[in-house]
Amino acid sequence: MSTYEKPENGTIDDEAHSHKTSLKYVKYTLLYVFLIPFINWSFTWAPMWELLPNWAFNPVTIVTGLVLVVRDFAQREIGHEVLIAMAVALILTAFAAGPELALASGGAFAVSELIDWALFTFSKYKLSTRVFLSSALAAPVDTTLFLYGASMIRENQLTLPNITMSIAGKMLGALVIYWFLIRRERAKSKPQPQL
Repeated sequence: MSTYEKPENGTIDDEAHSHKTSLKYVKYTLLYVFLIPFINWSFTWAPMWELLPNWAFNPVTIVTGLVLVVRDFAQREIGHEVLIAMAVALILTAFAAGPELALASGGAFAVSELIDWALFTFSKYKLSTRVFLSSALAAPVDTTLFLYGASMIRENQLTLPNITMSIAGKMLGALVIYWFLIRRERAKSKPQPQL
């Protein structure tokens, strides 16, 4: 019986039903859906920061790695249906920041997801290694595609400082996930005490 079907006796166990449909079971998915349009919208107005002479960047590029971290947790919640969540987020982006930015974001996500899928499908590495390698391979391509699209809406987005800061933010996010997964893998590999 699915979560939404009535049992044969015609009544729904309210406690079990509310447990399976509670929003707390999709909290990362909801965060993912709203984080994407918020970050994309922020690209349209955030001021450029200059760290050094001729080294100005959009500060939003630093937090783009957060999306990858949240996406990984959302995928753990809903599996491949995370692609539906991404589509909803891109529709919201089109309303919040315009269809051009939604297209740039969608193209970048598509390439990133394709790299992710290929690595997870064809490699035999541990999960932690696959996550890290996926980010290392996808981040430069994803970043360049997105910033290229963003530069059509707002000047000076496809710059070396923006590319550098965005990749650094994404790799920082990947390191957080890598650390989390390594700890989990080590905990699972420890021998359990015999009673």
